[in-house]
Amino acid sequence: MNDFRSNSFPTIIDVPREETASLLSKVLAITAFGFLITAFGVATAPAWSTLPGLIAVFALIFGINYARRAANHGLALGLFLTLTYFMGWEIGPLIQRYIHNFGTAIVFNAATTTGAGMAVLGCIAYLFNINYRKITGIAFAALLGLIVVGIVSMFFHFLSPDTYSWLTLGIFSLLTVGDFARIRAGGDGQSAVSLALSIYLDAINIFLAVLQLSGGRRRN
Repeated sequence: MNDFRSNSFPTIIDVPREETASLLSKVLAITAFGFLITAFGVATAPAWSTLPGLIAVFALIFGINYARRAANHGLALGLFLTLTYFMGWEIGPLIQRYIHNFGTAIVFNAATTTGAGMAVLGCIAYLFNINYRKITGIAFAALLGLIVVGIVSMFFHFLSPDTYSWLTLGIFSLLTVGDFARIRAGGDGQSAVSLALSIYLDAINIFLAVLQLSGGRRRN
């Protein structure tokens, strides 16, 4: 997530303001277009594309942060859309394996479940007074802990893939609520592209967790 914050926006508001509706529509439009590009990236990803895609995604995240600090919104948008294509490269081989093993329905169901879940989480953020800084701080701490536990588990095998996916699902659900609550509070000084990047990454991680859980049930 982005660290740039502004105290000119409240962390909690009682009712969504008219200007936040415009911001939300921009964020959702950018995010939705990004997912279309990701689908194209998945469809065109070669079998060896995971590592190059991962490197490109990380590099582009830094590029987007640089463009944001330079207030170059056009460049930030271009870099974000490029990132969404290479995210397709990163996750493409994994999705293609799921399709090969279980059929296209498992990917479609995971995508629709993710979309419905994101909508519910967004509604929660808009219906209730939520301190997004507090909830994202908790979720980030949990995410860092999960990363450490996941690395250790690679050597000692005490955490099953399904358990890891459930924890991932819970953590990114919290982050999603926090990110939507930030939009409701006015964006905390962030641009629509930066906010879209956060929502996009939340959705990608939720989708992958749901896909893993669905695959685990099929295998069992």
